[in-house]
Amino acid sequence: MATERVRIRGLSIFRPIIYGNTATVLNAKEREALAAASADHTHRWTVAVRGAASAPGQDTVGGADDLSHFVKRVTFKLHDTYPNPSRNVDKPPFEVTETGWGEFEIQMRITFVADAGEKPITLYHHLKLHPWTATGDPEIPPLDAAIKAGPVHSWQYDELVFNDPFQSFLTTLTQHPPTPLVRSRRKPVPFHLAHMAGLEASKGGTPEFTAQMEKEEAERLEEARKALAAEEDRWRMTLLEKEKELEQLQKLVAERGQ
Repeated sequence: MATERVRIRGLSIFRPIIYGNTATVLNAKEREALAAASADHTHRWTVAVRGAASAPGQDTVGGADDLSHFVKRVTFKLHDTYPNPSRNVDKPPFEVTETGWGEFEIQMRITFVADAGEKPITLYHHLKLHPWTATGDPEIPPLDAAIKAGPVHSWQYDELVFNDPFQSFLTTLTQHPPTPLVRSRRKPVPFHLAHMAGLEASKGGTPEFTAQMEKEEAERLEEARKALAAEEDRWRMTLLEKEKELEQLQKLVAERGQ
């Protein structure tokens, strides 16, 4: 048992996840069925934290893998106007579905299982209800056009990295490998166009993350890391120059005071 609580130094293991939301417009019948307090709501949305890979044959972005072997809880902090705005989800699917009319920032706090020995992390996502681009005919009312267009998707790919994991936790992770992302799609559906008419899920229009997207994201992260390191070096050199100037000024002041 003591051996299992020993950290494996120098080892890192990661798990790909996505977080974000999908949103659809409520039709007239659905809006009428809402309570008086929600009468002005126009959309139904779901915000979620999921495994990055999508299950074959399902009209869901991500979610092929069960994350509960390393995620204990996801706490979603909604806008304060919602009843009980802090929602704890302790089992998969780690998601919250609500209705509303406005976009706002949602905080997602991921708590890991005790065996991980990791501190919770917090992610932020701006709830997106409206299409990224125009929905078409200006003579069609916006809500009617949005209903015709289909769901709006807004998702972010990320990787949870566990450095120096405990042996027991490493064993758990290796026993539950993530589903590999598809290498590519024959007819890829960009996320910013997934809402367009003719790309409904029933016609293969649900977007998904691919290995190519993962590679591109990793390259962007590496470029950002290099840029940050270069900026850090630049400021370090500036600091050294300022320290030398300060030393010279202090020396000059001391000589004049003698």
